[in-house]
Amino acid sequence: MSDAFVICSGLSFSWPDDTPVFTDLSFSVGGGRTGLVAPNGAGKSTLLKLIAGELRPSGGDVSVKGVLGYLPQSLPLTGDLTVAEVLGIAPVIAALDAIESGDASEEHFTTIGNDWDIEERTRAQLDRLGLDGLAFDRTLATLSGGQVVSLGLAAQLLKRPDVLLLDEPTNNLDLEARHRLHDLLGDWNGCLLVVSHDRVLLDRMDRIAELERGEVRFYGGNFTAYEEAVRTEQEAAERTVRSAEQELKREKREMQQARERAERRAGNAARNLKNAGLPRIFAGNMKRGAQESAGRAGQMHAARVSDAKARLDEAGRALRDDQRITLELPGTNVPAGRTVFHGEHLQARGLFAEPGLDLTVRGPERIALTGRNGAGKSTLLRIVSGDLTPDGGTTRRADGRVAYLSQRLDLLDLDRTVAENLADAAPGMAPAERMNLLARFLFRGPRAHLPVGVLSGGERLRATLACVLCAEPAPQLLLLDEPTNNLDLVSVAQLESALAAYEGAFIVVSHDERFLAEIGVERWLELAGGRLLETGGPQGE
Repeated sequence: MSDAFVICSGLSFSWPDDTPVFTDLSFSVGGGRTGLVAPNGAGKSTLLKLIAGELRPSGGDVSVKGVLGYLPQSLPLTGDLTVAEVLGIAPVIAALDAIESGDASEEHFTTIGNDWDIEERTRAQLDRLGLDGLAFDRTLATLSGGQVVSLGLAAQLLKRPDVLLLDEPTNNLDLEARHRLHDLLGDWNGCLLVVSHDRVLLDRMDRIAELERGEVRFYGGNFTAYEEAVRTEQEAAERTVRSAEQELKREKREMQQARERAERRAGNAARNLKNAGLPRIFAGNMKRGAQESAGRAGQMHAARVSDAKARLDEAGRALRDDQRITLELPGTNVPAGRTVFHGEHLQARGLFAEPGLDLTVRGPERIALTGRNGAGKSTLLRIVSGDLTPDGGTTRRADGRVAYLSQRLDLLDLDRTVAENLADAAPGMAPAERMNLLARFLFRGPRAHLPVGVLSGGERLRATLACVLCAEPAPQLLLLDEPTNNLDLVSVAQLESALAAYEGAFIVVSHDERFLAEIGVERWLELAGGRLLETGGPQGE
């Protein structure tokens, strides 16, 4: 095992408007594979940038032992750069070419250093990532998003890093590229820290680091083991909360009973003193003594109630805010056997082989559409939705509505509130019913009246789902294009629970195998070589 490590000591960081992200954060990561998880906005990407030195902390220190490689989530690459420039080998390749042409200048030998085998090593690395045959002079503008990500990873691996930081490395990767990445990281023996919502990748990790409430907690084992540990913790926390609630009720009841007893005793004592005919000064002393005794008892019970409240608050802090969407969507029901969509000999932009694609969707089918990047999956969805007219072939749709969620989540008016967008989608729904529905999609109170443009990615997805699934008429066919891209794990779980309530047909384009398994996909289609193939499950292993 490598002795490379990352140590963060008393790390603090705030945005320019003084909004704190971390305060006095301390943790260390050693050799092995560590997956870093947290909700969107918790600071995962910011933390990697601090470790990589792209941001400077306002307090504390970061120590990295070994050569560092860092792949950011948004690659700062322009379309004019060549493959060789991205890989950082352009000067060495140019020097090798010059020497081969007869130019034996000393500067060329200095540039090459010990990298005489750079081309062979680079080709081997590119081949391993599925980029075999990629010309060094090719520009980024000619590559797909997945190829750019793989190229960025190759550039980091060529540094031979001891410490490797990866921020959402499977975004934009097709299934085959994801499997290559999984295999590559399976052989990793340095210090690896991965931010990801890809649960298949996270299940390849040795440990999971959870960033929550400004602290990092480590769980041994992969993501599945982490989920089980969190579930066990939450069950214990819920029992503790219930016990603390019962204790608080008991202490409040005992305090009330003690107060009532004291009042009864005080009343009885006053009557007895009056009847006894004792001197006024003696009666007053006895009354004050009774009041002081009752006051001490009251203070004791008040302290017990306060302690019980504190224990309940502490127990409540251990509970996670793991909200899931729960709803029924009866209007989306599609009878078994009903043909929702039928297309024959579909052609578009030269993507599909002759004589074209045939696709029929019947009843409440749950279909996964897979295939390599650039195969034409999004184009096919747009044809099915009616958003794109095919260059050839025929289409026929049932009377029910077809809803299409593109990768851009661009269906809603960004300037209008969530509630206003839903009112546009379902004008016949009563206002009170709309607010109740939005609450089931976790938009409660003021959250329902926020403009869509200020929502996070996960919130915007929930708002879009509410407006699409509950629109009038309800959709009988739902098309989703990479719906989990850039969603945190909580948001993915919320999407899964929403789709579980959907009773219509859907076609989903996704490379997230765990997500496809959770939403109950029954039919698998792969778009490959311009043909649509029926498969029995995820391909690419």
